Amino acid sequence: MKFVALISGGKDSFFNIHHCLSQGHDLIALANLYPQDPTKDEIDSFMFQTVGHDVIEYYSGCLNVPLYRQPISGTSSNQHLEYSITKDDEIEDLYKLLSTVKHHHPDLQAVSCGAILSHYQRSRVENVCDRLNLTSLAYLWQRDQYELMQEMCQNQLDARLIKVAAIGLNENHLGKSISQVFSQLVKLNQLYEVHICGEGGEFETLVFDSPIFKYKKLILTDKQIVNHSNDDVSYLKVKVEVEEKDDASDYSLINPPDLLSPEFDELLDEVKRAPDLSKLDINETAETVDASIRHKSIESIVSTETKLYISNITSSAPDLKNQATEIFHRLAEILQEHNLSFNNIQHITLLLADMSSFNEINSIYSKSFEHLYLPPSRICIQTSLNSQIQLSCIVLKQHPDNMKSGHHIRSRSYWAPQNIGPYSQTVIETRGSYKTATLSGQIPLIPSSMELSLENSEFNSVLSLQHLHRVKTLANVTKLASVICFITRQRFLSEVSSTWNEYISSIEQTGSSLKQLVIVQVPALPRNAQVEWGGLSYESITDMYYDDDDDMDVDNKESDITKLVETFEDSNYVCIDKAETFKVVVLFSNEQEIVKELLKTNQSDYIQLITTHTHAKELNITLNCEFLPVDAVWNNKGKSYKYALVLKIESKLP
Repeated sequence: MKFVALISGGKDSFFNIHHCLSQGHDLIALANLYPQDPTKDEIDSFMFQTVGHDVIEYYSGCLNVPLYRQPISGTSSNQHLEYSITKDDEIEDLYKLLSTVKHHHPDLQAVSCGAILSHYQRSRVENVCDRLNLTSLAYLWQRDQYELMQEMCQNQLDARLIKVAAIGLNENHLGKSISQVFSQLVKLNQLYEVHICGEGGEFETLVFDSPIFKYKKLILTDKQIVNHSNDDVSYLKVKVEVEEKDDASDYSLINPPDLLSPEFDELLDEVKRAPDLSKLDINETAETVDASIRHKSIESIVSTETKLYISNITSSAPDLKNQATEIFHRLAEILQEHNLSFNNIQHITLLLADMSSFNEINSIYSKSFEHLYLPPSRICIQTSLNSQIQLSCIVLKQHPDNMKSGHHIRSRSYWAPQNIGPYSQTVIETRGSYKTATLSGQIPLIPSSMELSLENSEFNSVLSLQHLHRVKTLANVTKLASVICFITRQRFLSEVSSTWNEYISSIEQTGSSLKQLVIVQVPALPRNAQVEWGGLSYESITDMYYDDDDDMDVDNKESDITKLVETFEDSNYVCIDKAETFKVVVLFSNEQEIVKELLKTNQSDYIQLITTHTHAKELNITLNCEFLPVDAVWNNKGKSYKYALVLKIESKLP
């Protein structure tokens, strides 16, 4: 892609350019925002480095591309984590700047951004990129800071400290290169948790030379130390000149980090050594489902104290476009009846009769969520349906105690896949006693290129689970309540079962979540992937005033439902919070009557029934639950079952 690089003069922006070039992208311009008052070296910006701004003009010659600049007239008036268009905010200056670049370069496709940990910075660049139909390239995003700084030094990036503002750093460090201060930064990180790459604002840098500066570099001609009124903050005013490089040559490309982290690489080795499950008693062929045996999905609405579960919305319209339009109109009606909106939706399960319609559905789908800063997480699969599309969702009710957050990452990086549709990687619900995070389906995409991995099924199973792990780790909601793994061929069963069991034992290091996995076979997945992992994670929140006696005030539903759960051959119970106000249960059974009794007994909690059309019809009851039709069902050990059920039981508060 042809890209413009946002530069501040600092190490991160230039090192990200090096990575962009190494990924095969084409640099066509530089862009910079500078103080409106040129006499000011630094302004109160939450977003942009301005120290050393009078040096920026020289970088155009160093990289032999045009430079576009825009004064910062706005302020950091919108300080929310996720940005929305705000008059007189400095981000609107960024929008003007990139609009100018795009006007002069109509073939512009992407923007290089040096964000490492800052959600604030990344999300604002993404906001502007979305508005201009550009892709954010952020290859430093979520990199380990020790490894990243070491990589910068090894790749001969001549970046020198131009500002210091942290314990252990003072004016004596100004002008020193990152190579000279690296060991001290590591020591300060160990002693005081100083960010090695300066992500906490501990220091700022100015780049004098880089391997990507092919013909010219900067040399320092004069410097002056300026001390802030705060004695701990100092910066340099510098004068520089451009010098021709004697050894002009092609620079070396930077190798990307390994696709699998060391712990997941070890996991892959264990998966390769795991026993083959192909000899287990499993269904060898998927069910052929024609219209005569398909179970008809009935729309279901279950309302609990904190959530609204809307399931199985379909349409009988004659074509795909009208079906999708009717489904979203119906969803809007239901939400309005409950005084809720699309912004309250936490998660959507989207079923398609034909994955080839994915792009067409996405264009309609996006219209309902394009103005939301945090659209719902999503799982999308192809399966056998009576219509062309079916939608189910989880909606968070408005409550002072119920906060919604999450991660909607649209930048291309090495971390995990950017979203490939109008959905978030995770949406987090925070209540007084717990957090839950719905985790979007993850397929084995290569994050840096967004191409599907062509490795074997073992590798792809591990890679896609690593994506899910990284999403829940970033969300800091890490305990797994339920996970579903979709596969398109039964021969992948052995790999995903082994991947899961090794993951729980070696990385999660707990056996409590082993049985929370449901493995299912479906006809197709997005991008023709072999495997997709999605699920729900949680964290309990312990209040400092919590008393075990408080449990007596909660209706724990130790009644018919609990007794019925105990009759299932294979089950696992997870209490999301200490007070047991919210439980997630995963069940497996081959007994039709047990499943029927559970479905008939429950009227007030969410149940997802996962089974084939044939087995659903054999129940011979109206299903007041979410129905996920699949070709085959297995537990974490690869044992075949007729039915899997996921229950979410919510106790009534006094």
